[in-house]
Amino acid sequence: MVTTGGEVAFVTRMIEESDVLKDRVQWYTSMLGKLSSVSEVIEQVKKRGVGNWAVAEFVQGTRTRRWGVAWSWGDMRPRMDVARGLHHLPKHLLPFPSESSFSIPKSTIDTVAGRVNEIVQSLDVQWKYRTQISTGIGFAKENVWSRSARRRKQQQGTAPSSMQPRSEDKMDESTDEDDEAELNFGFKLEIRQGQEVDSTEVRCRWLKGVDHVLFESFCGMLKRQLTAS
Repeated sequence: MVTTGGEVAFVTRMIEESDVLKDRVQWYTSMLGKLSSVSEVIEQVKKRGVGNWAVAEFVQGTRTRRWGVAWSWGDMRPRMDVARGLHHLPKHLLPFPSESSFSIPKSTIDTVAGRVNEIVQSLDVQWKYRTQISTGIGFAKENVWSRSARRRKQQQGTAPSSMQPRSEDKMDESTDEDDEAELNFGFKLEIRQGQEVDSTEVRCRWLKGVDHVLFESFCGMLKRQLTAS
């Protein structure tokens, strides 16, 4: 297919049209034949105010390569290996990392998992935790772990029933549709054996949201509390 302005102009029109349709389409995707087009397309995506995009490289045989750029007006975050599939791009062209991990030395999975569950249950979040796989998924309306939020909770008493921890039911990365619009931040926590002897790794994954500062803040809070334990 030949189009005026080449593939960059064609995809730019797609981006402009997506600005009208917004989240009526969950993800918009494009495939490019030139590596130089990738940076231009991403700059157009960012120019439109999209903060959720992904890049990938497709290899066929030993010589043929194509590149993909996808973007979404929604707030569900893809896995990092999906969103950042082109590692040699400049840092400012890659989406913000949706995963973070840290190790707790001289610890066991059961001990760290129990402490993680205790910390998150103390917050005003929807929290599903499965002991068998040491994994939990949570959703929050806002930053509920800051000092000011904790003081507010102490003054107001216990959290509303809709935000209380839930039982160990089916583990997924979604929540009820009625609540989804109000929950601006989603996360997944996995506790695994660390690479070092007698250490435990805590993996934080960003599932939902548009504010990466919120994700960084949450991971930082969890690390501080676990390392201080």
